[in-house]
Amino acid sequence: MEIPRDAEIRELHRTYAPSRAAFDVVYEHCELVAEVAAQFFAGLDVDTELVRAGALLHDIGVYRLDSAAYVRHGILGHELLASLGFPVELCRFASCHTGVGITREDVVRQGLPIPADDYLPRTPEEELVMYADKFHSKRTPPVFVSADTYATEVARFGADKVLRFAQLRQRYGDPRLGELSAATGYAVV
Repeated sequence: MEIPRDAEIRELHRTYAPSRAAFDVVYEHCELVAEVAAQFFAGLDVDTELVRAGALLHDIGVYRLDSAAYVRHGILGHELLASLGFPVELCRFASCHTGVGITREDVVRQGLPIPADDYLPRTPEEELVMYADKFHSKRTPPVFVSADTYATEVARFGADKVLRFAQLRQRYGDPRLGELSAATGYAVV
């Protein structure tokens, strides 16, 4: 599989972003997720180039949202990447990064506006991007989210999600957000 380079991915973002402001917010988020993911590379058997590309592509579906529920952005990103001829291995970074994974049961129980299916990482690379994504939020203003804060926030989705996040946290550890906060000026909450 040919992994797209940063410049190609950046151009995709520029092409599909509906505005410069949207591009700035989403692409910066993707870059920061890639930086967080890279903190965990030591001791992991992962394709680091694939993780970087996945992190840079994971939120491309945000540009396709109109009034649709935000949870749809992963599916929309997967569909966009597939329509452009990207292999499923790259498309899945978009559809399988939300929360700590969405199960078919979650879709049905919560009445989510996405097809009933499992949207769970299947590879270490997908899991790492999903985990790294938890630590930066595009809200206004953007912030870094500490592991303790995310552990509290994920509780609203059920005890199984709390357990899943705890397992991820044990596997990877907590990211070092201080340097990223200092470099960007974004608070750690």
